[in-house]
Amino acid sequence: MTRKDGRKTKSSKRNKRTNGKRDRPASPQSASGVFLRGIVDPRLYINRELALLAFNRRVLAQAADETIPLLERLFFVTICSTNMDEFFEVRVGRVKQEMALDLGVTDPDGLSPRQTLEAISREAHQLVDEHYGVLNDQILPALDDAGIRISRRRDWTDDQRAWARGYFSRVVLPVLTPMGLDPAHPFPNIQNKILNFVVTLEGRDAFGRDSGLAVVQVPRSLPRLIEFPPEFSDVSHNFVLLSSVIHANADLLFPGMKVTGCHQFRVTRNSDLWVDEEEIDDLKNALEGELVRRPYGDAVRLEVVDSCPEHLRKLLLDQFELTKLDVYAVDGPVNLHRLQALVGMVDRSDLKSRSFLPGSPAEFNNMTDIFEVLRRGDVMSHQPFQGFAPVLELLRQAADDPDVLAIKMTVYRTGKRSPAADILVEAARAGKEVTAVIELRARFDERANIELASKLHHAGATVAYGVVGHKTHCKLLMVVRREGDGMRRYVHLGTGNYHSGTAKAYTDIGYMSARPKLCEDVHKVFMQLTGLGQNVDLHELLQAPFSLHTTLCRLIDEESERARDGKPAHIIAKMNSLTEPTIIQKLYDASQAGVEVDLIVRGICCLRPGIEGVSGNIRVRSIVGRFLEHTRIYHFHAGGERLTYCASADWMGRNFFRRVETCWPIADPKLVDRLVEEGLLKYLRDNTQAWLLQASGEYVRATPQDDEEPYSAQSALLKLLAEAD
Repeated sequence: MTRKDGRKTKSSKRNKRTNGKRDRPASPQSASGVFLRGIVDPRLYINRELALLAFNRRVLAQAADETIPLLERLFFVTICSTNMDEFFEVRVGRVKQEMALDLGVTDPDGLSPRQTLEAISREAHQLVDEHYGVLNDQILPALDDAGIRISRRRDWTDDQRAWARGYFSRVVLPVLTPMGLDPAHPFPNIQNKILNFVVTLEGRDAFGRDSGLAVVQVPRSLPRLIEFPPEFSDVSHNFVLLSSVIHANADLLFPGMKVTGCHQFRVTRNSDLWVDEEEIDDLKNALEGELVRRPYGDAVRLEVVDSCPEHLRKLLLDQFELTKLDVYAVDGPVNLHRLQALVGMVDRSDLKSRSFLPGSPAEFNNMTDIFEVLRRGDVMSHQPFQGFAPVLELLRQAADDPDVLAIKMTVYRTGKRSPAADILVEAARAGKEVTAVIELRARFDERANIELASKLHHAGATVAYGVVGHKTHCKLLMVVRREGDGMRRYVHLGTGNYHSGTAKAYTDIGYMSARPKLCEDVHKVFMQLTGLGQNVDLHELLQAPFSLHTTLCRLIDEESERARDGKPAHIIAKMNSLTEPTIIQKLYDASQAGVEVDLIVRGICCLRPGIEGVSGNIRVRSIVGRFLEHTRIYHFHAGGERLTYCASADWMGRNFFRRVETCWPIADPKLVDRLVEEGLLKYLRDNTQAWLLQASGEYVRATPQDDEEPYSAQSALLKLLAEAD
């Protein structure tokens, strides 16, 4: 069976596109099982935490891919490290809490919290070993060949050793505070993810103390990567890690004592903030209090250098109330994320991806009045291949236009330096009615959002924090303008945040419109977020936690009914994560009815595709490339009617039931054609950056067949939409 685009619908065609490169199984369970209507057999549900580790393996595979420029490979090494940090801070922290509360089985995969932790430990330890193996065996030697070296202490020349000692004395020593451990100096309170050393000593100090043990905490203000002066190097760039400089000169911290051991360690803590919103009067103040405590949450992971002796590992484990499952001994620095600085410190365009200039939607060519453009029709932009500039231009023109009376915007993440936020402040100071719905609980951006809320408040804007118990995750911007025929609204909806930084690195869809019904729906959502009232019917928008989940279930069911009637039925959906059990059940049912289902899921996918009699018509692929795939697009054949949506929501329980999300239909048939081609079909043709999920739970990398040319969706979109720099 072949569709109009020429692609085979049989899953066997795609599953042959492999070169033997396999990701590890995302679950230790068997793929075989029986699907019972209304019930997902646990064997048919991949464990969420292990699926997230599997995604990180795909990220690490980018670092090992020799077709990718070398400094980009190093960047993927650091991204893998950052992802693992967040995984332990959030996911492992939560599982440990569930185990402490003895909650039993809490997820459809059937694993108890203890079983999940044990499986996490097995997979994570293997992944960490592979992570450092890629760094030490591939990346560092290749960098050295390219004239970029990170020197280990044992390889320093005498001149380098002398320079490092001088640097330590001038720059590092003045800000360090070594803590000798004795009854008057208990073990210090170690902050989350900070670099530390445990030091063993011999001898007595000036007061006769001889505890033999000290801890040195390293402030985050010190650079972790230091470049040797050119006169002390035989390569173009020669770097040394701060940890090496401290280790080599630890004796200067303890005059007259003999340093017998110096070992890096780092502790990761549970960083989820907990606030009982029903018991507090001021969410902003409550979160500010929690942020102070975040660096000192319960420990969830201990990283130590692999030379650290067993008795010191045990001492640290006891101190942080951890077990052997929680310790990770590494062959290198305990925080690989800090190596990301090297990418910016080395000016080698030949070792980086080719730069590009984001394109602009054709509708904005020679544009002077953005409102006139939107009155003519809807406009879609595809980031980062097309730029974030149209959003900023809409805001700027709205701020400067005397006929614009009000600007309303939701804020989930904007970054510390946000042009969009700056324009909102200017508009408020200029007397516009500016309303910002700021989600204070956007994880790890809480402080930045609190600061923005205060800044907007002082500028005269109306600031709201959304709805108690539901994160405001939708991305909405509305401008109210006085025109000759009355008031007119203009809106922007996005699959991603109003963050100019991520707009350069994440794939997202931005959608601008002046369609009255869609604009009225956006207005009603803002009224919900800032005021009080019953849920109201919307013309076009689907909204979580009200209509989104039920509508998607209905649309899947309708495709199933068409397939049972012998009619063409097809679902294509792209998202970051798929975990919600009811949706998974509906997709299994659709597959059994004969619906062809193509899912493009970047990260976590708990559904098992390709199981005969259960999910044989479902195919799942993950695209991992230069840009982080972030678009959410849902497409239903709908008997040829083609219902196509963009959304802010993934198919997860939290998005459907505990967040305010929006999903909007694409009305213009030309834009539907463009969105389906750019956002879905190109990704289904990808045979270089795609990973195919197997029934077993493992991912297999796609490769071109003998009759195929290599094809990368992201590369094709750069050629189509962007301009060469």
